[in-house]
Amino acid sequence: MTDPQHAPAPGRIMAAEMAEQPAVLRRILDQGGPKIREIAAEIAGREPRFVLLTARGTSDNAALYAKYLTEIRLGKPAGLSSMSTITAYGARPDLTDVLAVTVSQSGGSPDLVASTKAAREAGAVTLAVTNNADSPLAEVSEFHIDLLAGPEKALPATKTYTAELLALYLLVEGLRGGDGAAAEVLPELAREVLDRQAEVKALAERYRFAQRLVLTSRGYGYPTAREGALKLMETTYIPASPFSGADLLHGPLAMVDNVSPVIAVVPDGKGGEALQPVLDRLRGRGADLVVIGQQEQVDAASAGFALPRGVPEEVQPILEILPLQQLAYEVAIARGQDPDAPRVLAKLQA
Repeated sequence: MTDPQHAPAPGRIMAAEMAEQPAVLRRILDQGGPKIREIAAEIAGREPRFVLLTARGTSDNAALYAKYLTEIRLGKPAGLSSMSTITAYGARPDLTDVLAVTVSQSGGSPDLVASTKAAREAGAVTLAVTNNADSPLAEVSEFHIDLLAGPEKALPATKTYTAELLALYLLVEGLRGGDGAAAEVLPELAREVLDRQAEVKALAERYRFAQRLVLTSRGYGYPTAREGALKLMETTYIPASPFSGADLLHGPLAMVDNVSPVIAVVPDGKGGEALQPVLDRLRGRGADLVVIGQQEQVDAASAGFALPRGVPEEVQPILEILPLQQLAYEVAIARGQDPDAPRVLAKLQA
């Protein structure tokens, strides 16, 4: 029996894996980048007309980020698949000239493997993005990108999520013939952001007794809002609802009042500009508004976390999520919970 006085500290695994992220990002750039560019060049030569993205959970938020990248940076239509149309209903759409990208940390989910296999049989070019080169998903896919993140043992995905974002960014840049140079600053900036955990710990005091949270953003920041909400729910058990800023104004704004905490991820760019009317409405309703964004946006809110300046909008999500990961961790610890192993949940390792 474990001596309670010598039991592992709650959240130590999640904390360690969050701290690994700068090194993982650097590893992808240095070791994974050449292979990703090689794969991207070969796929580009096939001239896919459409990109279909498939994922679950945290990886689904990374896939949504890739959808924005594909449509904005690559100029091609992209969509998120509904796996049940294939696995439950037996649909077999014609996927000729389609690039089917399946994103999975473990690469072991049976529905992902089955849908990818069916996509390949339907004529798609299939690419798996996983943290396990020997996974069943990698085996059934024509191409595979290894996230190189190392084993992830805490249930909340942290380092594999940012690894997915970076790998997908490099893929899309490779498909358009770019070099992904904008990502070179990310490892060092990620280290700087993570070193400010004391600021996040102070911020966490606002949410220790929260009954619900709303997260919102626009553009590239919207996947970050979704992933931040997921992290908060699975570690703290606080109901957290993520909305696109545009959708928040169409009804859900009614549930926001002066005691309803709202976390806004405000990109530095067109997404942030599109979010401004939403921020104005939230302030007008007296919302407890916390901003993850630039310093001037933080100054105009109730509180927040200022992100580094001068980072291209398309790679900002890799930094935006870091204080939200830490916030989920700190709130869970403050509530007496262990973010390494949330109740009733289990991590798929296969």
